[in-house]
Amino acid sequence: MTPPLVITAAITGSVTSADETPHLPISWDEIVEAAVTSSAAGAAIIHLHAREPDGTPTQDPEIFRELVDRINSAGCEAILNLSTGSAGGRANLEQRSECLELGPEMATLDCGSMNFGEERVFSNPYSWLRDTAHRMRALGIRPEIEAFDTGMIANGRRLIDEGAIEGPGVWQLCLGVSGGAPADLSTVAHMLGQLPAGAAWSLLGIGIHQLELNMLSIAFGGHARTGLEDNIYYRRGELAESNAQLVARVVRLAGEFGRPVATPVEARALLGITPARDEAAA
Repeated sequence: MTPPLVITAAITGSVTSADETPHLPISWDEIVEAAVTSSAAGAAIIHLHAREPDGTPTQDPEIFRELVDRINSAGCEAILNLSTGSAGGRANLEQRSECLELGPEMATLDCGSMNFGEERVFSNPYSWLRDTAHRMRALGIRPEIEAFDTGMIANGRRLIDEGAIEGPGVWQLCLGVSGGAPADLSTVAHMLGQLPAGAAWSLLGIGIHQLELNMLSIAFGGHARTGLEDNIYYRRGELAESNAQLVARVVRLAGEFGRPVATPVEARALLGITPARDEAAA
């Protein structure tokens, strides 16, 4: 039986800007609204980046705390997956992991360094990966292992072998980024073949590749990520009006393939996540 489809909505990111699309949520109220409406549309996971009040990306843990509190207070039951990225190159390694002290259910772990576009090197030293993974495990946070090429899969597997991450892991294969692996069929097949047996996996496609990889994920038993962080268009030449619109399209596609869409409760069970709210109630 094909497992329910876990949909992640990446609602704002740290690279996309309001200059590219007026529909990108950048204020705190807009980010909260995007989280709530994306969850209502079918997203079980909200991938969350933080932004200053003026929209500048940041890794400030107090801003993360504000956003998390507001999203939870708005009744959103989705899993919140906090970014440990560099806020577009603005945060150092120590600052990047400070949001973990909030104890989110999930957080990203970009498992290697790479050229990111033309001007920036996204640095993720293995020593930092190991320390961050151990901290996540100590806090009961489920890492989303992000891999932009096969070398990052090797790093993630090494962290599992060393006991820093509980295997077989939750994996996000990120394709189509300039400097990373291309979003083509042979690359997808090769990277999936490198994952540990039984791993939960999802595909992320940048720009025009978003819809293609959504369909591949749905058809072959993976999970799917969509959202304005990765792609601002609904179709060629037509800007997406919201994150919820992109989520709703994935839900419709899942229906065509006979894939049920996972609720947040079902997603937690599938991904081995202990609900943070249950812990708080205990």
